[in-house]
Amino acid sequence: MNLRQTSMTIALAALAGVAIVAARSARADAITDWNVKAAEIVAEARIGTPPAVRVMAIVQTATLDAVVDASRTRVGVAVAIDAAVASAHRATLTKLLPAQSASIDTAAQAALATLPDGAAKSAGIAAGEKAAAAVLARRADDGVATPDDFKPHAAAGAWVPTAAPAAFAWPARKTWVLTSASQFRPGPPPALASLTWARDFNEVKTLGSRTSTKRTAEQTEVARFWDFSLPAIYHGAVRSVANAPGRDVVANARLFAAVAQGMDDGLIAVMDAKYHYRFWRPVTAIRNGDADGNDATEADPTWVSLIDSPLHPEYPSAHSVLAATVATVIAADLAGAPLPVLATASPTAKGATRRWTTLDAFVLEVGDSRVWGGIHFRTAIEVGQVMGRRVGEEAAKALLKPAP
Repeated sequence: MNLRQTSMTIALAALAGVAIVAARSARADAITDWNVKAAEIVAEARIGTPPAVRVMAIVQTATLDAVVDASRTRVGVAVAIDAAVASAHRATLTKLLPAQSASIDTAAQAALATLPDGAAKSAGIAAGEKAAAAVLARRADDGVATPDDFKPHAAAGAWVPTAAPAAFAWPARKTWVLTSASQFRPGPPPALASLTWARDFNEVKTLGSRTSTKRTAEQTEVARFWDFSLPAIYHGAVRSVANAPGRDVVANARLFAAVAQGMDDGLIAVMDAKYHYRFWRPVTAIRNGDADGNDATEADPTWVSLIDSPLHPEYPSAHSVLAATVATVIAADLAGAPLPVLATASPTAKGATRRWTTLDAFVLEVGDSRVWGGIHFRTAIEVGQVMGRRVGEEAAKALLKPAP
């Protein structure tokens, strides 16, 4: 997962355009409408991927609670629900992203202005504010403020690269549906003397190099497409399901809450594993291939990946965790019903849209993109997919069915 601030800055304008197109083309309800608006607001804030995923988890959870409350309104239920969705978004986003308060208030006022004044609208606004306050209170001590006390490994007086690692304190955060950050921590990465390590090393060395002659043009496009990692790229695929005929706003609120909580827990879990093992990235491994003790690997001291390496350890792949989490929640939500064509767009691919007809194809493409981009080994992808499925199962079990 690429967390670079520069990537988000470059992508900001493109993301706004993508969101506008999605909003105009979709068969939207208040949930999907606000999902697009929230993506634009998060992009404006220019925060890293883990903080952005946390924001969306809080927002979508408060929205679900608000919708459930507003649906109990005796008269004007549709108005009450739409008002609750707008109110919950305004309250949570304003608290979490205060610098974007003007954009948030403008969006909320525009949405509320379309609703007739009266008891239903007032009840919905109150439901949204109440739900937002409750969720914000529950998550106020979720560990996001834990100090980053990472210490680079170095001998006294020796220079080391000074870029700070991303989300080092994330494993200390409180989870949503997992029992702990380490609940699904996998076993270690491959031993450097193993055949698996040699396979992984040589695959990414060949296909992930910036100057590779073996990677196809489409593989390069896919790698650049998935260089983006903010929640919007995954939520776009979720909207493909939410906008299908026959959906209702309560089901969509549950779907997005399950996806958002699952993604947040997935990042907590994968950062726990990453910083537990601290496995090297391909660019480090390949430049030091003569030091791994494996005769089947050879060093290339000038090797550079197609995509710049993110600022956190390699194993497991966070994108693979997120993709498998999202796919597992979608599968549980559909419960055997036909899958609509999934589609989403990426600012790092100049707004291009990609589509998938199966969930497996979606998950596999995300994983392959990380090898083709030169930033992950195959085992990290396979392990990340297993983790993501398990996280997704927990999120679906906790949120997709109404509480008794």
